[in-house]
Amino acid sequence: MRSLTVVIVLMSCAHPRPLAEPPPALPAAPAPVARLQPPPPAPPTSWIDRSNQSAALLIAVQAQFAPEMASRFGVAGIDDKITDFTPGHRQRLREALHGAQVELQKRLASERDPLVAQDLQIMIDAARRQIKGSELHERLEVEYANLPQLIFGSMRSLLDVQIAADRRPAALVRLKKYLGLDGGTSVVALAEAATREGLKQGLLPPSRLELDNELETSQHLIDGVDKLFEAFPVDGSAPVLAQLHEQLAAHRAFVTTVLLPKARKDFRLPPELYAYALEQVGVDIPPAELEKRAHAAFTEIQGEMQKVATQLAKERGWKQTDYRDVIKQLKKTQIPDDQVLDFYKQRLAQIEDIIRTHQLVTLPARPARIRIGTPAENAQQPAPHMVPPRLIGNTGEQGEFVLPLAVPGKTTQKYDDFNFDAAAWTLTAHEARPGHELQFSRMIESGVTLARALFAFNSVNVEGWGLYAEAITLPYMPLDGQLISLQLRLQRAARAFLDPELQVAGTWTPATARAFLEKQVGLSPAFATEEVDRFTFRSPGQATSYFYGYLRLMELRAAAEQQLGGKFDARKLHDAILAQGLLPPDLLRQAVLAALE
Repeated sequence: MRSLTVVIVLMSCAHPRPLAEPPPALPAAPAPVARLQPPPPAPPTSWIDRSNQSAALLIAVQAQFAPEMASRFGVAGIDDKITDFTPGHRQRLREALHGAQVELQKRLASERDPLVAQDLQIMIDAARRQIKGSELHERLEVEYANLPQLIFGSMRSLLDVQIAADRRPAALVRLKKYLGLDGGTSVVALAEAATREGLKQGLLPPSRLELDNELETSQHLIDGVDKLFEAFPVDGSAPVLAQLHEQLAAHRAFVTTVLLPKARKDFRLPPELYAYALEQVGVDIPPAELEKRAHAAFTEIQGEMQKVATQLAKERGWKQTDYRDVIKQLKKTQIPDDQVLDFYKQRLAQIEDIIRTHQLVTLPARPARIRIGTPAENAQQPAPHMVPPRLIGNTGEQGEFVLPLAVPGKTTQKYDDFNFDAAAWTLTAHEARPGHELQFSRMIESGVTLARALFAFNSVNVEGWGLYAEAITLPYMPLDGQLISLQLRLQRAARAFLDPELQVAGTWTPATARAFLEKQVGLSPAFATEEVDRFTFRSPGQATSYFYGYLRLMELRAAAEQQLGGKFDARKLHDAILAQGLLPPDLLRQAVLAALE
Protein backbone atom coordinates (compact mmCIF):
# COMPACT_ATOMS: atom_id res chain seq x y z
CA MET A 1 0.00 0.00 0.00
CA ARG A 2 1.37 3.39 -0.98
CA SER A 3 -0.28 5.42 1.76
CA LEU A 4 0.90 3.82 4.96
CA THR A 5 4.16 2.80 6.55
CA VAL A 6 3.72 0.28 9.34
CA VAL A 7 6.12 -1.09 11.88
CA ILE A 8 6.08 -4.65 10.58
CA VAL A 9 5.62 -5.65 6.95
CA LEU A 10 5.14 -9.39 6.59
CA MET A 11 5.81 -10.72 3.10
CA SER A 12 4.02 -13.57 1.61
CA CYS A 13 5.75 -15.93 -0.69
CA ALA A 14 4.47 -13.96 -3.57
CA HIS A 15 4.87 -10.31 -2.54
CA PRO A 16 4.19 -7.97 0.37
CA ARG A 17 0.77 -8.24 1.89
CA PRO A 18 -1.55 -5.24 2.03
CA LEU A 19 -1.97 -3.58 5.42
CA ALA A 20 -4.45 -6.11 6.71
CA GLU A 21 -3.32 -9.27 5.00
CA PRO A 22 -5.92 -11.95 4.29
CA PRO A 23 -5.70 -15.10 6.35
CA PRO A 24 -6.74 -18.48 4.96
CA ALA A 25 -9.64 -18.68 2.53
CA LEU A 26 -12.85 -20.43 3.40
CA PRO A 27 -12.97 -24.21 3.20
CA ALA A 28 -16.14 -25.82 1.94
CA ALA A 29 -17.07 -26.57 5.54
CA PRO A 30 -15.40 -25.76 8.85
CA ALA A 31 -12.57 -28.19 9.44
CA PRO A 32 -10.93 -29.06 12.75
CA VAL A 33 -7.76 -27.10 13.41
CA ALA A 34 -4.66 -29.19 14.07
CA ARG A 35 -3.09 -27.83 17.24
CA LEU A 36 0.49 -26.69 17.31
CA GLN A 37 2.62 -27.89 20.18
CA PRO A 38 3.31 -24.82 22.35
CA PRO A 39 6.94 -24.04 23.06
CA PRO A 40 8.25 -25.28 26.41
CA PRO A 41 7.79 -22.70 29.17
CA ALA A 42 10.88 -20.53 29.65
CA PRO A 43 12.16 -19.37 33.03
CA PRO A 44 10.50 -16.05 33.98
CA THR A 45 13.77 -14.14 33.64
CA SER A 46 14.94 -15.80 30.42
CA TRP A 47 16.58 -13.71 27.72
CA ILE A 48 13.57 -14.43 25.49
CA ASP A 49 11.21 -12.87 28.03
CA ARG A 50 13.44 -9.83 28.39
CA SER A 51 13.70 -9.41 24.64
CA ASN A 52 9.93 -9.70 24.24
CA GLN A 53 9.37 -7.07 26.93
CA SER A 54 11.30 -4.62 24.77
CA ALA A 55 9.47 -5.75 21.62
CA ALA A 56 6.26 -4.64 23.32
CA LEU A 57 7.36 -1.04 22.70
CA LEU A 58 7.17 -1.41 18.93
CA ILE A 59 4.13 -3.66 19.04
CA ALA A 60 2.28 -0.92 20.96
CA VAL A 61 3.09 1.54 18.16
CA GLN A 62 1.72 -0.84 15.57
CA ALA A 63 -1.39 -1.53 17.64
CA GLN A 64 -2.06 2.21 17.67
CA PHE A 65 -1.41 3.04 14.01
CA ALA A 66 -2.04 -0.26 12.18
CA PRO A 67 -4.27 -2.29 14.50
CA GLU A 68 -5.52 -4.59 11.74
CA MET A 69 -2.03 -5.97 11.21
CA ALA A 70 -1.28 -6.10 14.93
CA SER A 71 -4.51 -8.01 15.52
CA ARG A 72 -3.62 -10.36 12.67
CA PHE A 73 -0.29 -11.13 14.38
CA GLY A 74 -2.07 -11.88 17.66
CA VAL A 75 -2.25 -8.66 19.71
CA ALA A 76 -5.40 -8.96 21.82
CA GLY A 77 -8.10 -6.38 22.44
CA ILE A 78 -7.87 -4.39 19.20
CA ASP A 79 -10.06 -6.36 16.78
CA ASP A 80 -12.48 -3.43 16.53
CA LYS A 81 -9.81 -0.80 15.79
CA ILE A 82 -8.82 0.56 12.36
CA THR A 83 -5.83 2.27 10.82
CA ASP A 84 -5.38 5.97 11.46
CA PHE A 85 -6.12 7.85 8.22
CA THR A 86 -6.64 11.27 9.82
CA PRO A 87 -4.43 14.18 8.72
CA GLY A 88 -0.92 14.05 10.17
CA HIS A 89 -1.01 10.29 10.80
CA ARG A 90 2.40 9.71 9.21
CA GLN A 91 4.09 12.34 11.34
CA ARG A 92 2.45 10.93 14.47
CA LEU A 93 3.63 7.45 13.52
CA ARG A 94 7.19 8.65 13.06
CA GLU A 95 7.12 10.41 16.42
CA ALA A 96 5.88 7.27 18.13
CA LEU A 97 8.51 5.17 16.40
CA HIS A 98 11.23 7.63 17.35
CA GLY A 99 10.13 7.51 20.99
CA ALA A 100 10.31 3.72 20.99
CA GLN A 101 13.67 3.84 19.22
CA VAL A 102 15.15 6.17 21.88
CA GLU A 103 14.00 3.88 24.67
CA LEU A 104 15.39 0.82 22.89
CA GLN A 105 18.74 2.56 22.48
CA LYS A 106 18.81 3.30 26.22
CA ARG A 107 18.20 -0.34 26.99
CA LEU A 108 20.86 -1.41 24.53
CA ALA A 109 23.45 0.83 26.22
CA SER A 110 23.07 -1.05 29.51
CA GLU A 111 22.38 -4.57 28.16
CA ARG A 112 24.95 -7.23 28.98
CA ASP A 113 23.32 -10.30 27.42
CA PRO A 114 24.60 -10.55 23.81
CA LEU A 115 21.39 -12.20 22.56
CA VAL A 116 19.13 -9.54 24.03
CA ALA A 117 21.50 -6.87 22.74
CA GLN A 118 21.28 -8.34 19.26
CA ASP A 119 17.48 -8.29 19.40
CA LEU A 120 17.48 -4.69 20.61
CA GLN A 121 19.65 -3.70 17.66
CA ILE A 122 17.29 -5.55 15.29
CA MET A 123 14.35 -3.56 16.65
CA ILE A 124 16.21 -0.25 16.52
CA ASP A 125 17.08 -0.92 12.88
CA ALA A 126 13.45 -1.86 12.11
CA ALA A 127 12.19 1.41 13.61
CA ARG A 128 14.85 3.38 11.70
CA ARG A 129 13.85 1.82 8.39
CA GLN A 130 10.16 2.49 8.99
CA ILE A 131 10.83 6.13 9.79
CA LYS A 132 12.98 6.43 6.68
CA GLY A 133 10.33 4.84 4.49
CA SER A 134 7.57 7.02 5.89
CA GLU A 135 9.59 10.17 5.20
CA LEU A 136 10.44 9.08 1.66
CA HIS A 137 6.86 8.24 0.73
CA GLU A 138 5.50 11.47 2.21
CA ARG A 139 8.12 13.58 0.44
CA LEU A 140 7.86 11.92 -2.97
CA GLU A 141 4.49 10.29 -3.56
CA VAL A 142 0.82 11.14 -3.56
CA GLU A 143 -0.85 9.38 -0.65
CA TYR A 144 -3.08 6.73 -2.15
CA ALA A 145 -4.81 3.64 -0.80
CA ASN A 146 -6.41 0.69 -2.57
CA LEU A 147 -9.47 0.75 -0.31
CA PRO A 148 -11.26 -2.37 -1.63
CA GLN A 149 -8.08 -4.35 -0.98
CA LEU A 150 -7.62 -2.87 2.49
CA ILE A 151 -11.19 -3.55 3.58
CA PHE A 152 -11.34 -7.07 2.15
CA GLY A 153 -8.08 -8.02 3.88
CA SER A 154 -9.28 -6.54 7.16
CA MET A 155 -12.59 -8.44 7.06
CA ARG A 156 -10.81 -11.62 6.00
CA SER A 157 -8.56 -11.48 9.05
CA LEU A 158 -11.56 -11.85 11.40
CA LEU A 159 -14.09 -13.87 9.41
CA ASP A 160 -12.37 -17.22 9.20
CA VAL A 161 -12.70 -20.76 10.48
CA GLN A 162 -9.50 -20.45 12.51
CA ILE A 163 -10.76 -17.32 14.33
CA ALA A 164 -12.74 -17.80 17.55
CA ALA A 165 -16.45 -17.13 17.01
CA ASP A 166 -16.58 -14.50 19.74
CA ARG A 167 -14.06 -12.36 17.81
CA ARG A 168 -16.00 -12.28 14.54
CA PRO A 169 -18.57 -9.57 15.47
CA ALA A 170 -15.66 -7.12 15.68
CA ALA A 171 -15.50 -7.31 11.87
CA LEU A 172 -18.79 -5.42 11.63
CA VAL A 173 -17.58 -2.83 14.16
CA ARG A 174 -14.49 -2.30 12.03
CA LEU A 175 -16.52 -2.03 8.86
CA LYS A 176 -18.74 0.65 10.40
CA LYS A 177 -15.64 2.62 11.36
CA TYR A 178 -14.24 2.38 7.83
CA LEU A 179 -17.52 3.78 6.53
CA GLY A 180 -17.87 6.51 9.17
CA LEU A 181 -21.06 4.96 10.54
CA ASP A 182 -19.76 5.26 14.11
CA GLY A 183 -19.87 9.04 13.99
CA GLY A 184 -16.38 9.49 12.57
CA THR A 185 -15.24 10.38 9.06
CA SER A 186 -15.16 7.55 6.53
CA VAL A 187 -11.78 6.33 5.33
CA VAL A 188 -13.03 6.96 1.78
CA ALA A 189 -13.35 10.67 2.52
CA LEU A 190 -10.06 10.81 4.42
CA ALA A 191 -8.11 8.88 1.78
CA GLU A 192 -9.52 10.92 -1.10
CA ALA A 193 -8.73 14.19 0.68
CA ALA A 194 -5.13 13.06 1.23
CA THR A 195 -4.85 12.06 -2.44
CA ARG A 196 -6.18 15.43 -3.60
CA GLU A 197 -3.70 17.23 -1.36
CA GLY A 198 -0.79 15.22 -2.79
CA LEU A 199 -1.89 16.01 -6.33
CA LYS A 200 -2.14 19.69 -5.39
CA GLN A 201 1.45 19.57 -4.10
CA GLY A 202 2.68 18.08 -7.37
CA LEU A 203 3.84 14.79 -5.83
CA LEU A 204 4.26 11.62 -7.88
CA PRO A 205 0.83 10.06 -8.60
CA PRO A 206 0.19 6.32 -8.88
CA SER A 207 1.03 4.67 -12.18
CA ARG A 208 -1.58 3.95 -14.80
CA LEU A 209 -0.75 0.25 -14.49
CA GLU A 210 -1.58 0.27 -10.78
CA LEU A 211 -4.86 2.12 -11.15
CA ASP A 212 -6.01 0.01 -14.09
CA ASN A 213 -5.39 -3.11 -12.02
CA GLU A 214 -7.37 -1.74 -9.08
CA LEU A 215 -10.32 -0.86 -11.31
CA GLU A 216 -10.25 -4.33 -12.88
CA THR A 217 -10.12 -6.24 -9.60
CA SER A 218 -12.01 -4.09 -7.07
CA GLN A 219 -15.40 -5.70 -7.65
CA HIS A 220 -13.99 -9.15 -6.89
CA LEU A 221 -12.75 -7.82 -3.55
CA ILE A 222 -16.06 -6.13 -2.70
CA ASP A 223 -17.94 -9.32 -3.61
CA GLY A 224 -15.46 -11.16 -1.41
CA VAL A 225 -16.53 -9.08 1.61
CA ASP A 226 -20.17 -10.01 0.94
CA LYS A 227 -19.27 -13.69 0.79
CA LEU A 228 -17.39 -13.50 4.08
CA PHE A 229 -20.45 -12.18 5.88
CA GLU A 230 -22.58 -14.84 4.19
CA ALA A 231 -20.26 -17.55 5.48
CA PHE A 232 -19.89 -16.00 8.96
CA PRO A 233 -23.13 -14.06 9.60
CA VAL A 234 -23.05 -11.09 11.96
CA ASP A 235 -26.36 -9.52 13.00
CA GLY A 236 -26.98 -6.14 11.42
CA SER A 237 -24.49 -6.52 8.58
CA ALA A 238 -26.91 -6.08 5.63
CA PRO A 239 -27.37 -2.26 5.79
CA VAL A 240 -23.66 -1.78 6.49
CA LEU A 241 -22.73 -3.84 3.44
CA ALA A 242 -25.15 -1.79 1.35
CA GLN A 243 -23.34 1.34 2.53
CA LEU A 244 -20.00 -0.30 1.67
CA HIS A 245 -21.11 -0.86 -1.91
CA GLU A 246 -22.35 2.73 -2.18
CA GLN A 247 -19.19 4.32 -0.80
CA LEU A 248 -16.80 2.17 -2.80
CA ALA A 249 -18.79 2.80 -5.98
CA ALA A 250 -18.29 6.53 -5.36
CA HIS A 251 -14.62 5.91 -4.66
CA ARG A 252 -14.30 4.02 -7.94
CA ALA A 253 -15.76 7.05 -9.69
CA PHE A 254 -13.16 9.23 -7.94
CA VAL A 255 -10.34 6.98 -9.11
CA THR A 256 -11.71 6.93 -12.66
CA THR A 257 -12.49 10.61 -13.11
CA VAL A 258 -10.02 12.40 -10.82
CA LEU A 259 -6.98 10.20 -10.33
CA LEU A 260 -6.73 8.16 -13.52
CA PRO A 261 -6.33 11.21 -15.83
CA LYS A 262 -3.38 12.31 -13.69
CA ALA A 263 -1.77 8.84 -13.44
CA ARG A 264 1.81 8.60 -14.61
CA LYS A 265 2.66 6.50 -17.64
CA ASP A 266 6.10 5.64 -16.25
CA PHE A 267 5.73 2.92 -13.62
CA ARG A 268 9.30 3.31 -12.31
CA LEU A 269 9.88 4.36 -8.73
CA PRO A 270 12.15 7.30 -7.90
CA PRO A 271 15.67 5.92 -7.36
CA GLU A 272 15.52 6.66 -3.62
CA LEU A 273 12.34 4.65 -3.22
CA TYR A 274 13.62 1.70 -5.21
CA ALA A 275 16.83 1.62 -3.18
CA TYR A 276 14.71 1.69 -0.03
CA ALA A 277 12.57 -1.19 -1.36
CA LEU A 278 15.70 -3.31 -1.84
CA GLU A 279 16.90 -2.42 1.65
CA GLN A 280 13.54 -3.37 3.14
CA VAL A 281 13.55 -6.85 1.60
CA GLY A 282 17.15 -7.49 2.68
CA VAL A 283 19.13 -7.12 -0.57
CA ASP A 284 22.44 -5.58 0.49
CA ILE A 285 24.37 -5.51 -2.80
CA PRO A 286 24.06 -2.95 -5.65
CA PRO A 287 21.45 -3.72 -8.33
CA ALA A 288 24.17 -3.95 -11.00
CA GLU A 289 25.95 -6.71 -9.09
CA LEU A 290 22.67 -8.54 -8.53
CA GLU A 291 21.83 -8.33 -12.24
CA LYS A 292 25.26 -9.67 -13.24
CA ARG A 293 24.98 -12.69 -10.95
CA ALA A 294 21.39 -13.35 -12.00
CA HIS A 295 22.18 -13.26 -15.73
CA ALA A 296 25.02 -15.74 -15.22
CA ALA A 297 22.79 -18.03 -13.16
CA PHE A 298 20.02 -17.81 -15.77
CA THR A 299 22.34 -19.16 -18.47
CA GLU A 300 23.68 -21.87 -16.16
CA ILE A 301 20.17 -23.03 -15.17
CA GLN A 302 19.10 -23.13 -18.80
CA GLY A 303 21.95 -25.56 -19.42
CA GLU A 304 20.86 -27.78 -16.53
CA MET A 305 17.28 -27.71 -17.79
CA GLN A 306 18.31 -28.73 -21.27
CA LYS A 307 20.12 -31.82 -19.96
CA VAL A 308 17.07 -32.92 -17.96
CA ALA A 309 14.67 -32.10 -20.81
CA THR A 310 16.69 -34.19 -23.29
CA GLN A 311 16.69 -37.14 -20.92
CA LEU A 312 12.97 -36.78 -20.19
CA ALA A 313 12.03 -36.50 -23.88
CA LYS A 314 14.00 -39.66 -24.62
CA GLU A 315 12.31 -41.48 -21.74
CA ARG A 316 8.83 -40.51 -22.98
CA GLY A 317 9.48 -40.85 -26.69
CA TRP A 318 9.03 -37.18 -27.56
CA LYS A 319 10.75 -35.92 -30.69
CA GLN A 320 11.24 -32.34 -29.50
CA THR A 321 13.90 -32.05 -26.82
CA ASP A 322 14.22 -28.29 -26.24
CA TYR A 323 13.32 -27.57 -22.61
CA ARG A 324 10.64 -25.08 -23.69
CA ASP A 325 8.91 -27.71 -25.84
CA VAL A 326 9.17 -30.36 -23.14
CA ILE A 327 7.53 -28.02 -20.61
CA LYS A 328 4.68 -27.44 -23.09
CA GLN A 329 4.24 -31.20 -23.41
CA LEU A 330 4.07 -31.61 -19.64
CA LYS A 331 1.45 -28.87 -19.36
CA LYS A 332 -0.85 -30.57 -21.84
CA THR A 333 -2.13 -32.96 -19.17
CA GLN A 334 -3.96 -30.62 -16.81
CA ILE A 335 -5.51 -31.74 -13.52
CA PRO A 336 -9.22 -30.77 -13.30
CA ASP A 337 -9.79 -27.89 -10.90
CA ASP A 338 -11.93 -29.97 -8.55
CA GLN A 339 -9.12 -32.52 -8.17
CA VAL A 340 -6.19 -30.13 -7.67
CA LEU A 341 -6.42 -29.85 -3.88
CA ASP A 342 -6.42 -33.60 -3.28
CA PHE A 343 -3.55 -34.00 -5.73
CA TYR A 344 -1.41 -31.46 -3.88
CA LYS A 345 -2.16 -33.07 -0.54
CA GLN A 346 -0.99 -36.42 -1.92
CA ARG A 347 2.13 -34.75 -3.30
CA LEU A 348 2.84 -33.25 0.14
CA ALA A 349 2.74 -36.74 1.65
CA GLN A 350 5.25 -37.93 -0.96
CA ILE A 351 7.59 -35.03 -0.20
CA GLU A 352 7.34 -35.66 3.53
CA ASP A 353 8.39 -39.28 2.90
CA ILE A 354 11.43 -37.95 1.00
CA ILE A 355 12.28 -35.58 3.85
CA ARG A 356 12.14 -38.36 6.44
CA THR A 357 13.94 -40.95 4.31
CA HIS A 358 16.83 -38.64 3.49
CA GLN A 359 16.80 -36.81 6.84
CA LEU A 360 16.59 -33.36 5.27
CA VAL A 361 14.96 -31.53 8.20
CA THR A 362 12.93 -32.36 11.31
CA LEU A 363 9.18 -32.48 10.56
CA PRO A 364 6.28 -31.91 12.97
CA ALA A 365 3.78 -34.71 13.52
CA ARG A 366 0.74 -32.61 12.54
CA PRO A 367 -0.44 -32.22 8.94
CA ALA A 368 0.08 -29.06 6.91
CA ARG A 369 -2.83 -27.11 5.47
CA ILE A 370 -3.33 -26.46 1.73
CA ARG A 371 -6.28 -24.79 0.04
CA ILE A 372 -7.43 -23.19 -3.22
CA GLY A 373 -7.68 -19.39 -3.26
CA THR A 374 -11.03 -17.64 -3.61
CA PRO A 375 -11.65 -15.15 -6.46
CA ALA A 376 -11.25 -12.24 -4.03
CA GLU A 377 -7.98 -13.60 -2.66
CA ASN A 378 -6.70 -14.21 -6.15
CA ALA A 379 -7.50 -10.60 -7.03
CA GLN A 380 -5.46 -9.49 -4.04
CA GLN A 381 -2.68 -12.06 -4.26
CA PRO A 382 -2.60 -13.67 -7.70
CA ALA A 383 0.30 -16.09 -7.14
CA PRO A 384 0.90 -19.15 -4.95
CA HIS A 385 1.71 -18.07 -1.41
CA MET A 386 1.74 -19.09 2.23
CA VAL A 387 -0.38 -17.11 4.70
CA PRO A 388 1.55 -16.98 8.00
CA PRO A 389 -0.12 -18.11 11.20
CA ARG A 390 -0.72 -15.94 14.24
CA LEU A 391 2.71 -15.29 15.73
CA ILE A 392 1.77 -13.81 19.12
CA GLY A 393 -0.15 -15.98 21.58
CA ASN A 394 -0.76 -18.71 19.03
CA THR A 395 -3.33 -21.22 20.31
CA GLY A 396 -3.31 -23.58 17.37
CA GLU A 397 -3.72 -21.39 14.29
CA GLN A 398 -1.74 -22.67 11.33
CA GLY A 399 -0.35 -21.11 8.22
CA GLU A 400 -1.69 -22.34 4.90
CA PHE A 401 -0.39 -22.82 1.39
CA VAL A 402 -2.83 -20.99 -0.92
CA LEU A 403 -2.97 -21.96 -4.58
CA PRO A 404 -4.68 -19.69 -7.16
CA LEU A 405 -5.99 -21.24 -10.36
CA ALA A 406 -6.86 -18.03 -12.20
CA VAL A 407 -6.24 -14.27 -12.17
CA PRO A 408 -9.42 -12.17 -11.97
CA GLY A 409 -9.62 -9.00 -14.03
CA LYS A 410 -11.56 -7.64 -16.98
CA THR A 411 -11.32 -11.16 -18.29
CA THR A 412 -10.22 -13.96 -16.02
CA GLN A 413 -6.87 -15.42 -17.09
CA LYS A 414 -6.39 -19.12 -16.40
CA TYR A 415 -3.06 -20.46 -15.19
CA ASP A 416 -1.71 -23.64 -16.74
CA ASP A 417 1.42 -23.45 -14.56
CA PHE A 418 0.14 -25.19 -11.42
CA ASN A 419 -2.47 -27.73 -12.58
CA PHE A 420 -0.15 -30.44 -13.82
CA ASP A 421 1.66 -33.25 -12.10
CA ALA A 422 5.26 -32.06 -12.36
CA ALA A 423 4.51 -28.56 -11.00
CA ALA A 424 3.14 -29.89 -7.72
CA TRP A 425 6.58 -31.07 -6.60
CA THR A 426 8.36 -27.76 -6.38
CA LEU A 427 5.37 -25.59 -5.42
CA THR A 428 4.57 -27.86 -2.48
CA ALA A 429 8.20 -27.95 -1.39
CA HIS A 430 8.39 -24.14 -1.51
CA GLU A 431 5.10 -23.15 0.10
CA ALA A 432 4.46 -26.06 2.45
CA ARG A 433 7.25 -28.45 3.47
CA PRO A 434 10.17 -28.11 3.81
CA GLY A 435 9.45 -24.49 2.83
CA HIS A 436 7.38 -21.69 4.32
CA GLU A 437 4.77 -23.62 6.31
CA LEU A 438 7.52 -25.42 8.19
CA GLN A 439 9.56 -22.21 8.48
CA PHE A 440 6.80 -20.27 10.25
CA SER A 441 5.43 -23.11 12.36
CA ARG A 442 8.93 -23.84 13.64
CA MET A 443 9.19 -20.28 14.96
CA ILE A 444 6.01 -20.78 16.97
CA GLU A 445 6.93 -24.22 18.24
CA SER A 446 10.48 -23.34 19.24
CA GLY A 447 9.65 -20.03 20.91
CA VAL A 448 11.65 -17.58 18.75
CA THR A 449 11.68 -14.02 20.13
CA LEU A 450 9.31 -11.45 18.65
CA ALA A 451 12.32 -9.49 17.45
CA ARG A 452 13.46 -12.45 15.33
CA ALA A 453 9.98 -13.48 14.18
CA LEU A 454 8.57 -10.03 13.37
CA PHE A 455 11.05 -7.17 13.40
CA ALA A 456 13.93 -9.01 11.75
CA PHE A 457 11.61 -10.02 8.93
CA ASN A 458 13.23 -9.80 5.50
CA SER A 459 12.26 -11.44 2.24
CA VAL A 460 15.83 -12.52 1.57
CA ASN A 461 15.57 -14.89 4.54
CA VAL A 462 11.99 -16.02 3.93
CA GLU A 463 12.04 -16.44 0.17
CA GLY A 464 15.63 -17.62 0.15
CA TRP A 465 14.55 -20.50 2.38
CA GLY A 466 11.61 -21.27 0.09
CA LEU A 467 13.85 -21.57 -2.97
CA TYR A 468 16.48 -23.47 -0.99
CA ALA A 469 13.73 -25.87 0.17
CA GLU A 470 12.99 -26.64 -3.47
CA ALA A 471 16.69 -27.27 -4.14
CA ILE A 472 17.22 -29.78 -1.32
CA THR A 473 14.24 -31.87 -2.46
CA LEU A 474 14.98 -31.62 -6.21
CA PRO A 475 17.48 -34.55 -6.33
CA TYR A 476 14.76 -36.92 -5.11
CA MET A 477 12.05 -35.78 -7.56
CA PRO A 478 11.28 -37.64 -10.80
CA LEU A 479 12.70 -36.12 -13.98
CA ASP A 480 9.58 -34.11 -14.79
CA GLY A 481 9.53 -32.66 -11.27
CA GLN A 482 13.22 -31.79 -11.56
CA LEU A 483 12.63 -29.96 -14.83
CA ILE A 484 9.82 -27.80 -13.43
CA SER A 485 11.77 -27.16 -10.26
CA LEU A 486 14.63 -25.88 -12.41
CA GLN A 487 12.14 -23.86 -14.46
CA LEU A 488 10.97 -22.05 -11.34
CA ARG A 489 14.57 -21.50 -10.27
CA LEU A 490 15.11 -19.99 -13.73
CA GLN A 491 12.09 -17.77 -13.09
CA ARG A 492 13.65 -16.52 -9.81
CA ALA A 493 16.92 -15.72 -11.58
CA ALA A 494 14.94 -13.82 -14.24
CA ARG A 495 13.21 -11.85 -11.50
CA ALA A 496 16.56 -10.74 -10.11
CA PHE A 497 17.53 -8.98 -13.34
CA LEU A 498 14.14 -8.06 -14.83
CA ASP A 499 12.98 -6.21 -11.72
CA PRO A 500 15.98 -3.83 -11.46
CA GLU A 501 16.36 -3.56 -15.22
CA LEU A 502 12.73 -2.48 -15.49
CA GLN A 503 12.94 -0.12 -12.53
CA VAL A 504 16.46 1.30 -12.81
CA ALA A 505 18.02 0.69 -16.20
CA GLY A 506 14.83 0.94 -18.23
CA THR A 507 16.12 -1.72 -20.63
CA TRP A 508 12.78 -3.55 -20.64
CA THR A 509 9.17 -2.57 -21.11
CA PRO A 510 6.32 -4.50 -19.45
CA ALA A 511 5.48 -6.00 -22.85
CA THR A 512 9.01 -7.18 -23.65
CA ALA A 513 9.43 -8.57 -20.11
CA ARG A 514 6.18 -10.55 -20.42
CA ALA A 515 7.24 -11.91 -23.81
CA PHE A 516 10.62 -12.95 -22.42
CA LEU A 517 9.05 -14.81 -19.49
CA GLU A 518 6.62 -16.62 -21.76
CA LYS A 519 9.24 -17.63 -24.33
CA GLN A 520 12.42 -18.25 -22.33
CA VAL A 521 11.00 -19.35 -18.97
CA GLY A 522 7.84 -21.05 -20.25
CA LEU A 523 5.27 -19.18 -18.16
CA SER A 524 1.64 -18.86 -19.17
CA PRO A 525 0.39 -15.39 -20.20
CA ALA A 526 -1.43 -15.20 -16.84
CA PHE A 527 1.70 -16.01 -14.85
CA ALA A 528 3.90 -13.70 -16.94
CA THR A 529 1.40 -10.88 -16.37
CA GLU A 530 1.42 -11.51 -12.61
CA GLU A 531 5.20 -11.38 -12.62
CA VAL A 532 5.47 -8.10 -14.50
CA ASP A 533 2.74 -6.55 -12.33
CA ARG A 534 4.87 -7.51 -9.34
CA PHE A 535 7.97 -5.78 -10.75
CA THR A 536 6.17 -2.64 -11.90
CA PHE A 537 3.63 -1.74 -9.20
CA ARG A 538 2.66 -4.51 -6.78
CA SER A 539 6.00 -4.76 -4.96
CA PRO A 540 9.03 -3.49 -6.89
CA GLY A 541 12.26 -4.93 -5.52
CA GLN A 542 10.75 -7.80 -3.55
CA ALA A 543 11.02 -10.37 -6.33
CA THR A 544 14.81 -10.07 -6.30
CA SER A 545 14.91 -11.54 -2.78
CA TYR A 546 14.30 -15.16 -3.86
CA PHE A 547 17.44 -15.48 -5.93
CA TYR A 548 19.62 -13.45 -3.59
CA GLY A 549 18.38 -15.28 -0.50
CA TYR A 550 19.06 -18.62 -2.18
CA LEU A 551 22.63 -17.53 -3.00
CA ARG A 552 23.23 -16.52 0.61
CA LEU A 553 21.94 -19.85 1.93
CA MET A 554 24.10 -21.79 -0.50
CA GLU A 555 27.08 -19.77 0.74
CA LEU A 556 26.10 -20.60 4.32
CA ARG A 557 25.85 -24.29 3.48
CA ALA A 558 29.32 -24.24 1.88
CA ALA A 559 30.74 -22.56 4.99
CA ALA A 560 29.10 -25.18 7.23
CA GLU A 561 30.47 -28.03 5.12
CA GLN A 562 33.95 -26.54 5.29
CA GLN A 563 33.69 -25.98 9.04
CA LEU A 564 32.40 -29.48 9.85
CA GLY A 565 34.10 -31.56 7.17
CA GLY A 566 33.09 -35.20 7.52
CA LYS A 567 30.80 -34.36 10.44
CA PHE A 568 28.49 -32.25 8.27
CA ASP A 569 24.82 -33.19 8.78
CA ALA A 570 22.26 -31.56 6.47
CA ARG A 571 19.37 -32.02 8.91
CA LYS A 572 21.30 -30.34 11.72
CA LEU A 573 22.15 -27.44 9.42
CA HIS A 574 18.55 -26.97 8.32
CA ASP A 575 17.18 -27.29 11.84
CA ALA A 576 19.72 -24.70 12.99
CA ILE A 577 18.68 -22.30 10.21
CA LEU A 578 14.99 -22.58 11.11
CA ALA A 579 15.74 -22.16 14.83
CA GLN A 580 17.10 -18.65 14.23
CA GLY A 581 13.85 -17.08 13.09
CA LEU A 582 14.08 -14.54 10.28
CA LEU A 583 17.51 -13.07 10.86
CA PRO A 584 19.11 -11.18 7.95
CA PRO A 585 21.84 -13.07 6.06
CA ASP A 586 24.93 -11.87 7.94
CA LEU A 587 23.42 -12.44 11.40
CA LEU A 588 21.97 -15.77 10.26
CA ARG A 589 25.37 -16.99 9.10
CA GLN A 590 27.02 -16.07 12.41
CA ALA A 591 24.27 -17.68 14.49
CA VAL A 592 24.08 -20.92 12.50
CA LEU A 593 27.83 -21.52 12.30
CA ALA A 594 28.10 -20.88 16.05
CA ALA A 595 25.25 -23.31 16.73
CA LEU A 596 26.95 -26.03 14.66
CA GLU A 597 30.31 -25.81 16.47
